[in-house]
Amino acid sequence: MSFIRLAVCVVGVYAMFLLWAISQERLSVPFQSVDGRASDKFKSPIFLGTCQSALSSISALIYLFLRRKPGQTFSELLGLSAPAVSTNGTSNGAANGTANGHTKSNGHAKSSGHAAAPPKHSSPRPLLIKYLQCAFFITSAAPFGFAALSHISYPAMVLAKSCKLVPVMIMNVLLYRRAFARHKYVVVALVTAGITMFMGFGGEGVKKHSVKSPDSPTLRHSIIGMTYLLINLALDGATNSTQDEIFARHKVSGQQMMFWINLMCTALTTLISVLPLPHIPVLHPSKGGETELKGAIDFLRSHPSILYPLGQFALTGALGQLFIFETLQHFGSLTLVTVTLTRKLFTMLLSVVLYNHKLTPGQWSGAGVVFAGISVEAWVKRRDVHAKRVIQEKEKAKLKSL
Repeated sequence: MSFIRLAVCVVGVYAMFLLWAISQERLSVPFQSVDGRASDKFKSPIFLGTCQSALSSISALIYLFLRRKPGQTFSELLGLSAPAVSTNGTSNGAANGTANGHTKSNGHAKSSGHAAAPPKHSSPRPLLIKYLQCAFFITSAAPFGFAALSHISYPAMVLAKSCKLVPVMIMNVLLYRRAFARHKYVVVALVTAGITMFMGFGGEGVKKHSVKSPDSPTLRHSIIGMTYLLINLALDGATNSTQDEIFARHKVSGQQMMFWINLMCTALTTLISVLPLPHIPVLHPSKGGETELKGAIDFLRSHPSILYPLGQFALTGALGQLFIFETLQHFGSLTLVTVTLTRKLFTMLLSVVLYNHKLTPGQWSGAGVVFAGISVEAWVKRRDVHAKRVIQEKEKAKLKSL
């Protein structure tokens, strides 16, 4: 049964996020208008975020109701209050992590045998504020990731997004003063070297497209694209470090976090979409004084071919998150790291095949260095998790003997 569950989770993560990646790249290129006279790009990244976060929050809520325990109150279901009866903490230890696969500090049960271990927060306000903080970071990060695709290739973006460890480490140090093991700095060095190689050895492609064309890759485009991507990764790092803080201080599950963060993202993006903001590059690329919601709806009407990739983007993103948290809950962060690492590699390869991206031998070498660095992280995690399990088994054996 456990093997079947793992197989379903792996297939679910692969299928949903490979389809999600295809639709994301498709949404970044021009769409033909109804009359066939023009091809225009969709310039409403906030609207994209609203569609995905709304479906994700609904999916998480349905999931929570389906897994609801007998006698569990609605407040307990949503993680706003601790359960009345304390359980032995290890069952939820693996669940307390984020979608990018980093182990959280509250995943280790402190088995003192007393119910006082999980502290009851009398007011959910601090937790909700942290959720809102994550939602703000995610809402701010999404437009920069979408804008980066107009300047760099999708494989370059996937490779850079595989390196979240770097911004996560930086933000953990800056925001929460956390220290890291030595091997993580080796991983960061490998990842940085790999990204530098991937971007640096792309120069051959630039020479081949030296014709004066608006779509030709140029150094200026690469710099703009990487700047947008660095901002996106920095905000992602702030999100993940804040999620670490939530899991360290509050007893919540991954699905509860998924529901609240996506619900708040939906509220934030909806509010931004209906405000007549001035033209702001990246964040509000619509015409000055025009709401993004109106611009998005007008675009959908005049370019109906966008409806299919838009629906695919929102639905596969929502279902993919559920498979990620299901994997995390039942098999731990180590398995999730392996699954997501290989998934990103296949996403990059699929993008190269489907959209005919040309990578130089130097770029392939850079990609190999990046994935080698991430593999070192996965190997160390496997070793540490195995050592912790041995210690836990010994502690359980001692308790039984008493």
